[in-house]
Amino acid sequence: MIPIVHNKLLFFIFLITYSWGVRAQQQTQGTLQDSLKQLGHTMYNEPNEALRLAANYTFIKTLVQLLKSPDSFDLPFDSLHAIAIKTSPDKQFRIFSWHLKLDDGSYRYYGAIQLHTTNGELLLKPLVDKSPLITKPDEAITDNSKWYGAQYYDIVPLKGLAHHYLLLGWRGNTPEITEKVIEVLQVNGPEITFGKPLFNGRDVAAQTARMIYRYHAQASMLLKYDKQHNRLLMDHLAPAQPALVGQFKYYGPDMSYDAWKISKDGLQLVEDLPLKNEY
Repeated sequence: MIPIVHNKLLFFIFLITYSWGVRAQQQTQGTLQDSLKQLGHTMYNEPNEALRLAANYTFIKTLVQLLKSPDSFDLPFDSLHAIAIKTSPDKQFRIFSWHLKLDDGSYRYYGAIQLHTTNGELLLKPLVDKSPLITKPDEAITDNSKWYGAQYYDIVPLKGLAHHYLLLGWRGNTPEITEKVIEVLQVNGPEITFGKPLFNGRDVAAQTARMIYRYHAQASMLLKYDKQHNRLLMDHLAPAQPALVGQFKYYGPDMSYDAWKISKDGLQLVEDLPLKNEY
């Protein structure tokens, strides 16, 4: 029989070793987060494009290293404001997304999704922006290797459709045109799919898999989740003059509202809502 004193000594050594391990991991995580904060500042503020791209490359490697930690899903990233980090309300996944503006006025998008798996492990999937190669982005159904890049600011679960979510995103497109995107995300175990024809409304094609709203880059479009009425509320966009229909650099809000009403069957467009000051 092992003496009780010896047992206590072994337990004490275990506690010390574990505490050192936890402390070392916390210090490493803190160092990596500090690096991300500095790199993020460079990505958005460095005048030289090559240096911005280099900082972004190092940022990606550092973020991946940090997200490989077993407890990384619960890291708050309180000081990291350079990118958008959103967790699904059911805590099943977390999405990281950001953009990099190039000297010619175009944008590149980067991201990753961190998923909980059935065996309790975390799965990290990169989001690879292939938007320049997607010829019909309104209709395309893709996976994470062919992503219509955007920077997401909200996640809305589709109640009644298991494992389906709406992602609300912003996209700088060109120096003249900005976009807001309603993206449909389906999470099926380790597999994720972007885009699904769930949109119904006047002038909305049956094959529409995501909604993309294009407007003047200096304008601002409201697109938000209205939890009280379970709908997506948005500005109605219109050209400055009727003759400019289809020329999106001349589009902007016209002081009226539309909404996408959410149900188990998908989304139904409701047009010309009464204007309310609360919005």
